[in-house]
Amino acid sequence: MKRRLRDNSLGLVFGLLFVLVLAGQAIAGHADYNQQQVTEGLERISLVRYLTSASFGVDVAENWQSEYLQFFLYIFLTVWLLQRGSPESKPLDKPGLESDREQKVGAYADESSPSWARERGLRLWLYANSLGLVMGLLFLLSWLAQSIAGVAAYNERQLGDLEDPVSWARYLTEPDFWNRTLQNWQSELLAVASMAILPIYLRQRGSPQSKPVGAAHDATGIEG
Repeated sequence: MKRRLRDNSLGLVFGLLFVLVLAGQAIAGHADYNQQQVTEGLERISLVRYLTSASFGVDVAENWQSEYLQFFLYIFLTVWLLQRGSPESKPLDKPGLESDREQKVGAYADESSPSWARERGLRLWLYANSLGLVMGLLFLLSWLAQSIAGVAAYNERQLGDLEDPVSWARYLTEPDFWNRTLQNWQSELLAVASMAILPIYLRQRGSPQSKPVGAAHDATGIEG
């Protein structure tokens, strides 16, 4: 049991932190929402009702979509784009999809390779691109969820201000939707750029996201 916990500790800890932070967001968001309700002379709502509200849904979804966009772009762009000196980059002489031998697919698959790595045609293509495709799909689904919850929250405010609600298609052209979207995208892209560039010169001993402490600044594609 201890070994299983150790071998899966990274995923377990991040999963636990996710649940704790999401719970914290729900509690803080509920308090903030009710504070606004009181300010506007409206009734407070229960935590359960808040958790099923469009306000909570759009706040969660808009963060999820930007995270999955970050990973989707990073996974695909690092196939071809390089950054000298970064452990997040492939070696400078290996841009592109790499050979079947290097990727251990088809005739070069070994006994420990997943069964789909031994296939050819569509199944191999799907498996060879499955990580990026799933990240891209999760991004689109969470962005769709953001837009659906967003238009509901937006229309609640519209009705509260005695203005006409808008359709989902109309909401996609509203500043509210793009403000929510772009403020998350810019932060994620900045974070990715920082992770690619800062480890060129900075180190964290023992971390796979860093080069070895004594590695040269221009050493590329190596991990500590």
